[in-house]
Amino acid sequence: MNLLERLKNIKLPRIDLSRLRQLSRGQIILWSAAILATIGLFMFARSFTACWRLTSLAGIPVPGCGTVSDSGLGTPVLNAQGTPLAPDLPTPIANAPAVEYPRWDGGSRIHILFIGLDYRDWQQGEGPPRSDSMILFTIDPITGTAGMLSIPRDMFVNIPGYGYSRINTAYSSGEGNHTPPTARLPGGGPGLAMKTVEQFIGVPVNYYIQVDFNTFIEMINIIGGIDIFSDEKLVLDPAGTGLDHVAITCCGIRHLQGPQALAYARTRHTDGGDVDRAKRQQKVIFAIRDKVFSPEYFPQFIAQAPQLYNAFSAGIHTNMSLEDAIKLAVLVRDIPPASIKPRVIDYTMVTFDNITLGGQNASIFKPIPDKIRLLRDEIFTTGGPLSPLAQGDPTALMQADAARVRVLNGTYTAQLDSRTGNYLLAQGMQVTEVGNADRVYANTVVVVYSPKLYALRFIITQFGIASSNQIIIRPDPASTVDLEIRVGNDWAGRLPAGY
Repeated sequence: MNLLERLKNIKLPRIDLSRLRQLSRGQIILWSAAILATIGLFMFARSFTACWRLTSLAGIPVPGCGTVSDSGLGTPVLNAQGTPLAPDLPTPIANAPAVEYPRWDGGSRIHILFIGLDYRDWQQGEGPPRSDSMILFTIDPITGTAGMLSIPRDMFVNIPGYGYSRINTAYSSGEGNHTPPTARLPGGGPGLAMKTVEQFIGVPVNYYIQVDFNTFIEMINIIGGIDIFSDEKLVLDPAGTGLDHVAITCCGIRHLQGPQALAYARTRHTDGGDVDRAKRQQKVIFAIRDKVFSPEYFPQFIAQAPQLYNAFSAGIHTNMSLEDAIKLAVLVRDIPPASIKPRVIDYTMVTFDNITLGGQNASIFKPIPDKIRLLRDEIFTTGGPLSPLAQGDPTALMQADAARVRVLNGTYTAQLDSRTGNYLLAQGMQVTEVGNADRVYANTVVVVYSPKLYALRFIITQFGIASSNQIIIRPDPASTVDLEIRVGNDWAGRLPAGY
């Protein structure tokens, strides 16, 4: 009987399927686990014996045992005794050099004006938009420090060529109000905004960055959102329709995408109003800094900079070149947050008033010069805050100020202007002009054309000026005098005898 016939005569045991159905689920799982364990044990034993290394065995290890071959086809390299040789390892590659970013090569302090705009005003036929946000940044490459100053949009300042108005109208005035193609000033809105801030704060503005709100949203989305620490409860309305409310709770880290970040930066429905809003905007700026300058993201940001610069060119305008922007980004990256001073012109530095602008009632903030100057010196000088008034004799300080003074007679008392001028000349003040005022004044008024604070302080003391309403701030670099005294009836009886 041959092998084939023998195999035909073998009877395999019949499997009773009815008995399998009687097994419980637990028994089936147990048998399945036993079968899998048996298969795994078999595979391990087979591999362990085939790839034996503890003692010397005749033969060649099977492929897959980790022996390095000369051709990659599974044939090991042997020496004369038949022992596999250790492979030649590749020469270690030295660590790649650190990326060298372009460096800012200037030594002077840099001032950058950030202007936030809502272009929907223009799209809706309302003319050029007013600036919704104005923040002046300063960077000192020598000391490795920086600062930012938020300027309230209702600040009442002199806009060169347009007179006094809210500072947020400087941009729209520069763009030519409602006719941008024909009436746009040289430099446009950004140029006039820079000049206005220069004159108000007293520092040169080197660059501007103008950002549209829609572009701001896209930027935040591209970097994956930002994380801010919320220390207040807010209800945001990103869409501005009242139908898209987002609640921000207190207190902890909150992740915001583009629309929520913009709504967070713009809301001012809290007790602090514009001052609270300015502080939130600065928190958003710090959050953007933390995200962009993080070690894991910054190389990607620099690599994407040219594409981002071009992609956002419609919504971001600046007089800064891409090369300078990258250099400044690297410079700011190396400034620790503790060396950045965030400051806001708050309600202690202004007085409130209501006036008529464009035929409508308007609430404004009038700056208090001494306090604004103190805040400016804290942020924009290397040595920190300077005293608004130096220590020493008030008369000597006034004389050192070398202020040019105009005295105008605002009374019916004859020659009170020249008599007052002679008195001030005797004190060492430079009285360069005298004449008659435009009307009669009950109380003396001082007009400040340039910041001669020591001379101003002397005049306040001498003339007994007790109200901020008697001081008019009207910066004018073209003025022939620094201070103008409009003498009132209150001074007629106080002029010392002999004058």
